[in-house]
Formats: sequence, structure tokens, C-alpha cells
Amino acid sequence: MGAPPTDSQVTPLPTNLPFRFVSKTIGQGAYASIRKACPLDKPAPIIAIKLINKRHAHTQGKLSPKQLKTEITLHEYLGKHHNIIQCFGSGEDACWTWIAMELADGGDLFDKIEADEGVGENIAHFYFTQLLSAVGYMHSMGVAHRDLKPENVLLSADGDLKLADFGLAALFEKSGKTRLCTTVCGSPPYIAPEIVSGKKLRNSGNSDVGYAANIADIWSVGVVLFVLLVGNTPWDEPTARSYEFQEYVTTKGHTTDELWQKLPQDILSLLRGMLRVDPHKRFTLDEIRTHPWYTRQNRFLSASGKAADPINMATQMMESLHVDVNAPISTSQQRGNSQHDSMEIDTPVAEHISRLAATQPETPTSDTPFDWERPVPVASQPVTNGSTYIIPDVSLMTRFNEDLSLSQFSQNPSVPLSLTQAARKFGDIVPSHSLTRFVSALKHSLLLPLLSEALHRLGVPIPAFGDRELTGQETMVWIRVKTVDGRSQGLNGQIVVERLGTEFLQVSFERKKGDPLEWRRFFKNVVVLCRDAVLRPAE
Repeated sequence: MGAPPTDSQVTPLPTNLPFRFVSKTIGQGAYASIRKACPLDKPAPIIAIKLINKRHAHTQGKLSPKQLKTEITLHEYLGKHHNIIQCFGSGEDACWTWIAMELADGGDLFDKIEADEGVGENIAHFYFTQLLSAVGYMHSMGVAHRDLKPENVLLSADGDLKLADFGLAALFEKSGKTRLCTTVCGSPPYIAPEIVSGKKLRNSGNSDVGYAANIADIWSVGVVLFVLLVGNTPWDEPTARSYEFQEYVTTKGHTTDELWQKLPQDILSLLRGMLRVDPHKRFTLDEIRTHPWYTRQNRFLSASGKAADPINMATQMMESLHVDVNAPISTSQQRGNSQHDSMEIDTPVAEHISRLAATQPETPTSDTPFDWERPVPVASQPVTNGSTYIIPDVSLMTRFNEDLSLSQFSQNPSVPLSLTQAARKFGDIVPSHSLTRFVSALKHSLLLPLLSEALHRLGVPIPAFGDRELTGQETMVWIRVKTVDGRSQGLNGQIVVERLGTEFLQVSFERKKGDPLEWRRFFKNVVVLCRDAVLRPAE
């Protein structure tokens, strides 16, 4: 707890760069961070710079110099596509490698999708179409992504999908010749079953077993489509140790799982084709593109594949977000007793990495640098009346709702008409920052112990407050979060408590690693446990 160290306090940043940074860190992983930058002598264009700490990449990310070079080479090779983050160039010094990329200034797509609810069919179809366009283009270039999951799906300010993170990408075809991949990589809920089963065969001595990386990508796209539609994954891993997956296999896709029961038959037909366990029978890109659900009319999708009605699409997305402070604590779909190996990092087949049990969260560490760019605070000062917080001034209420951090706590969330009328693009409605935050009228001395108790009840270990006296004058307080989600996958980040004016505090949940929907589910659980501290607009 307390102020986190910056990158420069850990390792001095590279010098003599052809650009200047214009922001603090806007994203961070175990060995890399991302900042906004622009040319040295110009105010534009604003781009994103991925800074990779070489030592941390090797020790924490198990990323060799060859793998890092492959990531940059393949990313540059892909060139320009509307739904793929473009790579502009790269460089390095003794400590750092940097990659200059297109800025996805719309933030994370799945931060704006309600957990366990998903989005409407038209919006799901829109983003599925754009994701398939990106993946299809990559495959036409002979490159497979191999790590398709919500964490790697970003947005532009216009609301278009931008596929990112090519650290696990592989060249599966060159000069008309194809090759099979043998390295296990990806996230278990999204990974194709042939990757897992192939690992078992290779570990038993059959070194000739591999998988077609492009066909495995199709499986992952199918799981992402499922998540768009229902707000949850269909299983935690594609093995017999997952009850949900085993039932899916034995029923040939006609599972009784309630998540599947929500979906119309035409969507089920497409999903079953993309999620065929036998990769040789799995839908090809052409079969997906000619499927009736894919070719359906969509008022949000233009003939060019871009947003046809971005304002209404953005409004519908924001109005689908709802936090019920009186709801019970929620978890991911109940899973079977699976004990799979963690495959978050590109893992050598001979290496066994045991997964943490969901009842034994990871212990917080203090050696991971944090220096995230603060979300823009809500510049308003509400007052309270009983148990419901009232904002008396109409202009202040408008400003709160325009920020949308409070409207999601309404019984019927809505985007003010004044905002939709003034909006000119998707980003005028959907903010780039995450909506996993709330405002409180409590003082630090009351709010922090409440947060601590909520995290304790959720099984999230945090440093003890000890006998530290809170003066109430703190500008910011950081609480590190490092745990596992309901699918036993890593989930970590930080909770930042910062002052708004003189009387109110904003509590921001900033994800560092993990599924965005699982992070939102975690946020909602904390809100439920801290409901009396959460500022809510009066109905």
C-alpha cells in the first residue's frame, strides 16, 4: 500500500528516442508497460509505445531474445489492417526494447461488457465480424495469433475492434508450405483442445504430434463469440476434467448448460461448427463467412465492415452495464474439479506449471512496478440524504451521468439524451478508461478498512493496515490485488483510492492482468460488500 514505484525507479528508461512520452503508463504487464507518445517536434500523431524490460522479460515472462524478435518481426510483417493494431517501428538499448504502435484510444472492449450478461446480438455480431476480419487477414499472411482472448481485444475511438498483442504469434505458412506448431500457449478457457491433447502425447514420447495454429485460432474466436453473447466462457478448459466441456463433447454440442440455452438456434449452429473438437471437421473461414448468422443484416455494421451507427451502438453498450448493489456475490460459471496446467505464458512442452487452486490465491508481491495513468476523476461534489446519495444540481447530475461511473449503479442505467445529441463519435459515449470504479462519501479511515474486509471475504490477500494512522489528507492510496478468478486463472491489478475535491473519494479498480469480465465480476462483488459506501444517483 502507498505510492507505487515508477518504471524509471526500477530501470532507467531508454534515451535518445525519436518521440516523447505524453502520458504515464496506460497499461502494464509482468515485463512490459505502454505509454502514449508523439514525435519530438510535433503534437501529433499520438501513438502507443510498448516498453519491454529485457531482464524482466527473461526472468518473469520467460521470453527469450529470439521470441521477442519474432514478435516484432511478425507484427511489422502484418502491415496495416483496419482491425489490427499497426506496428510503426521498434528499437532497443541495453535494458529496453520498445515497439511503436497504433494507439487504441477506445480502451478495452470487454471492460464495457457486462459479466454474465454479454451484449445484444447485433453488437456481438458486429465485433465478431471485425475479429474474424482481423484473424482472416492474419491467416492470409500465414500468421496465427495463438492467444485470442478478451485481454487482447481493444477499441479505437470510433468503436472499431483492434486486435493486439502478438507475443505468441507464429508463422504457420511460408512460400505455400505449412507447418504444425508444437508449443503449448494461450489461456485455458480459450485454448483449442488439440493443443492440450497434443501436449500429453508429446510428453509421452510422440514428438511428431503438432497442431495447425490457424485452425486452433478458429476455436478461440468461437469462444470469444460465446463470451460476447453471454458474458461468460463455456468452460474453464477444453479437457475431460471440465464437467461443462465433457458434457459438450458427449452431447455433440447439445449441452444442457443454461448458458447455451440462452442462445438462438442459428447462433448455436455457428458455434458448434467453430467448436468442433476434431480440428479437421472444424469450420473454415469460408464456411463461417457463408453461415446465415454471419451474413445476417446488422444495423450497426456498414458494407465496409465499420460502425454504421456508432452513437446508438455506444449508447446500447453503456446502458447494458448494471451493478446491483443488493445482488448476492457472484462467481464464474460453476466448474468441475479440473486441475489443468496453467498455460498463460508460452510454455515449453516439457515444463510442468501447476495451477493454483481457487481457494488458495497467490500472495501479493511487492516487486512488480505500478505506475498507471489515472482515470479522469468526476469533478462534482454530491451530498447525501439518508441512505441514498442525492445530487441536487441538475448540471452536476448530468456531469456524473456523462462520466457513466455512477449511472451503472442506477436501477435503470441510461445515457443522458443531452450526451447522445452532442456526441459525434463512439468515444464521446464510451469512455476509454475502465468503468470499474465508484465514488464514496466516507473518509479514508472508514473506507479503507471496509475495502480490506471485503477483499478478505473474497479470499484476496492484501498487506495489513497495521497501526498506520490515516490522517484523511492522503491524495492517493494503492491496494495491490493478486488472486485467481472463478476459473482459477490469474487476476491481478490494483485498487486506487483518490480524493475528489475536499469531501469525496473515487475508488478505481485497475486491472493489470486477467480476463476483463472476471475483473468486472470481482469489482461488482466488492461493490456489493461495500454497498453502504457507494455513491448512487437517486431514482
